[in-house]
Amino acid sequence: MSNKIIPVITIDGPSGAGKGTIAQMLALELDWNILDSGALYRTLAFFMAEEAISLDQFQEKKKFIKERFKVKFDPGIVGEPVKVIFRDEDITNLVRTEEIAKKTSELAAEPLIRDFIKPCQREFMIEPGLIADGRDMGTVIFRDAKHKIFLTASPKERAKRRQTQLKRQGSEVNMRVLLQELEERDKKDTERKHSPLRPAVDSVIIDTSSLDPKGVIKEIKKNL
Repeated sequence: MSNKIIPVITIDGPSGAGKGTIAQMLALELDWNILDSGALYRTLAFFMAEEAISLDQFQEKKKFIKERFKVKFDPGIVGEPVKVIFRDEDITNLVRTEEIAKKTSELAAEPLIRDFIKPCQREFMIEPGLIADGRDMGTVIFRDAKHKIFLTASPKERAKRRQTQLKRQGSEVNMRVLLQELEERDKKDTERKHSPLRPAVDSVIIDTSSLDPKGVIKEIKKNL
């Protein structure tokens, strides 16, 4: 058994801070694996909805879920979402909806779900290295990662980015409603009992409000 240490760069932060784009750019540049932790939870929420499995049934259906929960990520092309491949089918557009986002937020607060997802997340740590994008990558999942980045941005800027993203997907969203939902999600994420959203003590915090993606990458490279 190899004792080789797999390098991991964690990219944490709230929704809309730019984690996905930055993780994607780093993965493509370094030719490393990518883990979109949020999309992993979204895929589980999508799968449970498709199979009509409620949270109350999760424990009894756990073996069934584990056997079928086969997820891969493809960094794809910068400017487009990281591709989510579930059981060899591209479900990217199906899981990146506001409806799935709400279901995911509820699921992610449950210790039972987090315990199920954690080993799934760690399975992505394979050679040559991993870019792990999420909310608790540096604080919980990959605590030993040498490089930890925490991205943040103002709520208004993050809502604006999300609106642009949804418009590209063909959805029309009211900015005021989007901002309200984002602030509610932030509150839920930061105040939840298990794995609350916060920077790891050894992470580098970067405010992306006035930076373009290349500027963020530049800031990250100063600390690698």
